[in-house]
Amino acid sequence: MLLSKKSSSIKGLKARKAAWDVVKAVGAGAFADVALERILNLHSFKSIDKALITELSYGAIRQRYFLDCWIDFLGKVSAKNQPPLLRWLLHIGLYQILKMERIPPAAAINTTVELAKTNQLAKLAPVVNGILRSALRRKESGFQLPKLENPILELAKSESLPVWLANELISWKGVEDACNIAKAFNTVSPIDIRVNKMRADLGDVKEIFDACGIKNNLIPNCPYGLEIPAGVGEPKNWPGYSEGKWSVQDRSSQLIAPFLGGVPGEKILDACAAPGGKSTHIAELINNQGEIWSVDISFQRSKKILANSKRLGATCLQLLVADSNELLADHPDWLAHFDRILIDAPCSGLGTLARHPDARWRINKHNVQELVLLQSKLLSSLSNLLKSGGKLVYSTCTIHPDENSNQIKNFLKFKSNFSIEYEKQIWPGNDNHGDGFYIAVLNNL
Repeated sequence: MLLSKKSSSIKGLKARKAAWDVVKAVGAGAFADVALERILNLHSFKSIDKALITELSYGAIRQRYFLDCWIDFLGKVSAKNQPPLLRWLLHIGLYQILKMERIPPAAAINTTVELAKTNQLAKLAPVVNGILRSALRRKESGFQLPKLENPILELAKSESLPVWLANELISWKGVEDACNIAKAFNTVSPIDIRVNKMRADLGDVKEIFDACGIKNNLIPNCPYGLEIPAGVGEPKNWPGYSEGKWSVQDRSSQLIAPFLGGVPGEKILDACAAPGGKSTHIAELINNQGEIWSVDISFQRSKKILANSKRLGATCLQLLVADSNELLADHPDWLAHFDRILIDAPCSGLGTLARHPDARWRINKHNVQELVLLQSKLLSSLSNLLKSGGKLVYSTCTIHPDENSNQIKNFLKFKSNFSIEYEKQIWPGNDNHGDGFYIAVLNNL
């Protein structure tokens, strides 16, 4: 991150350059969390700068379409026809002016223009200055972008969604609920943790956090859950993490493992297990007394299962790197072998857009249908591994009906020996304040 001597003395410039680098990397195809981690590891930033880099980069990525609409309105060249370097820099400046109340507008404009001057955009610095100052004048006058008559296009613009997703949300939930869900996508999520009951009590962890000044609250309907506001710092540095007293897990995800109803001594399969949050939760619920097979197709992601199980003391886990669709072919003795099976299926992740700012720009209708086929295959093949009288829990972190309720309806059409015991779709933006999730509990008769 090379800055001139003069530029490097401008307060906050290095942090804004880092945020721009993250946005550029995501624009070129990188995952936001990976890009952010790489940038933060390359340089020694203070905690306050790390917070600014995270908020600014993630916010600009999340608000991409909204910011493009402003560029289209203010500029002579549409956003998508701008050079990518300029487009992403304008996003950095506009996001600060339009969405970050605590950033002085002069600082937002001056640093953005300086970045243009010192990073291959010197000739376009007047354009940057003009667009940002025009945006500021309009904001200060109370101006809003013209409202569109088409509710789909208006939702896409105002809440920065792909048009196809705005259309789907309205078709599923109507305009009002769709707006609430979209607003939840743009709300920074708290950090939820699950206390490991084999290593600690909820009250003990809460007291430790209170003593350290880490704000926290109990999570309703999560008996081992605590909520910590975002921006408190890196969870791995909080007390109790290295000792395995708790792990990070969204409150909606914490609801899944209890629905299996596992008891000590049973054989349980977690078929899509990485990074291991639900496998270790199952182990905690059965007091480490049983046989849990944690299977995942990815060798790299399976390393996380191993690391998490060791840290949390989940010694009853047996790790297997394999394609879950091929388990019966590879292990014929697993036919009707398991008492409980969890299929936390690969999905579009549309319920977790608040946590993954770039995800909305990666997923499209074609991706979803490819995942529907994969989920169907997993349900069909893994159901053969369940004992008569056993329980299968199917879960996703999406809100798309084709991946959820429609998927289960189709499964039950072809598997007459299964019945549904319970089904719930959790929507972002409800009183739960968690991610969007789907849960179906099926019984093998």
